[in-house]
Amino acid sequence: MHRRNFLMKTAFAAGSFSALPLLARSNTFSTPPDELMLIGPKDGYSPQVGTLVSMLNYNRSTIIGITKGLTIEQLDYLHDPKANTIGALIMHLGATEAFYQANTFEGRDDFNETEKKLWNDAMSLGDAGRKNIKGQELKYYIDRITEVREKTLRELKSKDDKWLMEIDKKWSNEKDRSTPTGNGFMYVNTNLITAGRLPG
Repeated sequence: MHRRNFLMKTAFAAGSFSALPLLARSNTFSTPPDELMLIGPKDGYSPQVGTLVSMLNYNRSTIIGITKGLTIEQLDYLHDPKANTIGALIMHLGATEAFYQANTFEGRDDFNETEKKLWNDAMSLGDAGRKNIKGQELKYYIDRITEVREKTLRELKSKDDKWLMEIDKKWSNEKDRSTPTGNGFMYVNTNLITAGRLPG
């Protein structure tokens, strides 16, 4: 799917879900609990990239906290025939971030064939998500988004603040977009739009 259409669909669907709770109930990676709610530079990253990483860490902690202990039945529950399951929404978090990895780290407009098999249904949600994303324990979903986040953090260690502010000229110049879009926005978008989709 073209990245412009993906972003538009993600933004449209985001308004259908309540926000996550303010306080997280779980830690993320090796971030000490007393640092989880401190937004700012982090060791191993340039100052602005590290600030982004601190936001991503908090976002991840809320996802892990709010889904902790959910059963397969709960992860597969559909509130109505057009809703998305919690399991599908967790996978959507991974799909969104994996999509932006391909874009910002590799300059690709779409998933490769291997990525499509794993992420296409989660990226699109809807009927495909309802049909194909189900029957898995919580660990499966958390493992998938963990793999994606670990790659993001590895790649961001090699990026600097200049890269974070670089504008994606091809995307920004498309006729139906008037606002320049930078690399940093891709991950802020992951942080803000997709995080608000899980029921709190």
